[in-house]
Amino acid sequence: MKEQQDITRWLPTTKKEVEMRGWGELDVILISGDAYVDHPAFGPAVIGRIIETEGYRVAIIPQPNWQDDLRDFRKLGKPRYFFGVTSGCMDSMVNHYTANKRLRSTDAYTPGGEAGFRPDYAVATYSKILKSIYPDTPVIIGGIEASLRRVTHYDYWSDKLMPSILETSGADLLVYGMGEQALKEILKLLKKGVPFHQLTMVKQTAYIRDQSKGVPRNRNWKDITINSHQDCLEDKKAFAANFKQIEQESNKVSANRIIQSISEKTVIINPPFQTMTEKEIDAAFDLPYTRLPHPKYKKRGTIPAYEMIKFSINMHRGCFGGCSFCTISAHQGKFIASRSQKSILNEVEQVVNMPGFKGYISDLGGPSANMYKMKGVVQKVCDKCILPSCIHPVVCSNLDTSHSQITEIYRKVDAHPKVKKAFVGSGIRHDLLTRSFNKKADASINDYVVQLLTRHVSGRLKVAPEHTSAGVLKIMRKPSFDHFKEFKKQFDNIDRKYGLNQQLVPYFISGHPGCKEEDMANLAVETKELGFKLEHVQDFTPTPMTVATVMYYSGLHPYTLKKYYTPKSKQEKMNQHRFFFWYKKENRDWIKKRLTEAKRPDLLKRLLGSDKKESHQQTKHGKDFGGKGQVRVRKHIKY
Repeated sequence: MKEQQDITRWLPTTKKEVEMRGWGELDVILISGDAYVDHPAFGPAVIGRIIETEGYRVAIIPQPNWQDDLRDFRKLGKPRYFFGVTSGCMDSMVNHYTANKRLRSTDAYTPGGEAGFRPDYAVATYSKILKSIYPDTPVIIGGIEASLRRVTHYDYWSDKLMPSILETSGADLLVYGMGEQALKEILKLLKKGVPFHQLTMVKQTAYIRDQSKGVPRNRNWKDITINSHQDCLEDKKAFAANFKQIEQESNKVSANRIIQSISEKTVIINPPFQTMTEKEIDAAFDLPYTRLPHPKYKKRGTIPAYEMIKFSINMHRGCFGGCSFCTISAHQGKFIASRSQKSILNEVEQVVNMPGFKGYISDLGGPSANMYKMKGVVQKVCDKCILPSCIHPVVCSNLDTSHSQITEIYRKVDAHPKVKKAFVGSGIRHDLLTRSFNKKADASINDYVVQLLTRHVSGRLKVAPEHTSAGVLKIMRKPSFDHFKEFKKQFDNIDRKYGLNQQLVPYFISGHPGCKEEDMANLAVETKELGFKLEHVQDFTPTPMTVATVMYYSGLHPYTLKKYYTPKSKQEKMNQHRFFFWYKKENRDWIKKRLTEAKRPDLLKRLLGSDKKESHQQTKHGKDFGGKGQVRVRKHIKY
């Protein structure tokens, strides 16, 4: 009996678990590419708990086998209302392949870290299977994979343009972005008896219909029509031009409806909901999660992604950085949705009482750790804004960048009797903490940096200048490298003053659109002269719905339609990457040859001309970075 009581704390995953709840029929069945972890950092758990809270009978089928007789898709029968499909917390292709398209040997969202438990293009695969078995049952797709593929997009892994995932999956409805608000609206309308096919006016959803049926009228929305999928296939400029409109609509407080044709069909993308209020985001985090993986996985080993975040706290969503290579704002939004201090501290209380907690919170963070509670001072100014970033090329004069509220939470968590140390594992925006860049900075940034470095860093602080070249940084929508240098001085001064002996760990990207070998050589020189030997580095990976990916495919910047060089071949990418590791013997002759051919003896002399000290010295900023380049994992929820 005890086992039955325990198992019903989770959403049911089998017929037996459904029967334990006394249910004969399910209202909604969720299909996920991740193992089921009942924790607010795992989207399927959040969506499932919301459906449950709204009074519906919901179950989840995690990582169904798509290669056998498809029994996993049949085991719970047909739901009364719909199937919900997601690839999980990552795009399945990013999950499966490296930037060089090599198959990964592990999967962090699977017990034991085993690979092979989800298909490529998981959303489309799952959806097509469901439609073949239950052709009359609606399928709603969501999560990061569906969200970022809602219009014509470049798919790096097949190296071609793909139409909206609604077309390739056969799904009936797509929920993009963070799904809670749209989901609640859908459930409310279904409860009222509205037929599924009439759910055409729900915000933050997309659907596809025959052109002969036209576009449903809505007097509250304006429509914009972007270049058709066929036009994009025939003209890269048409594809590039689309993105400017798509990104601007994604970043508006009150957006327009987007219309795109695909052959004889029309994709209709309704405007998003406004940013969640504090009350709304608190409600999502305060649901009755067990905060644990489903007991069915006990004999299969730990789930690496869960082990990394189980004692962490996510304080907010969204990012107003607008980086050209990043999908956070495209999915979570530009405007920050922050939890209340009460909700955060309540979660801290839950964490400190979890089994296995030994006094260490692994992260008090978010997409960018130090954007908590930041928003426009005058909302009317934000209401009119269409810019993709609040801090590029300069910090918006309307943006409140005070760090006082986040510092207060750090101090309260730090004072908890059961907390030995609460780390900030998420990356921070170091530029917001420098007076050279953030002209609006007040005294709170000093308090924040001291609190951060003295109480919340585990020996290393991660920041992401991304590059040193002014031209590349402009394309990336990142500030001048000079601001990183200022932050480094600030870091070093505090480090010396408090005797901390900590490391500043900068992250950089190679192979980004607009980046040439000469830019990488300059990066190597500048970081060397600052005392760094880099190991935490990343090759650019084109993912759908970013400026950089549009540039990678088309060679054009979507806002100016100006041409830019983009390294595409494997050799070009490898060449750029090698400059990170100028200090390795096997790269020295190659670097000499490349810089000599480029007629840059100045860079050659600065990089290799006088490096006797480097041959035996490991600086405090460069040692113990590990032995391999790593793919960066930004901590943020995606569903």
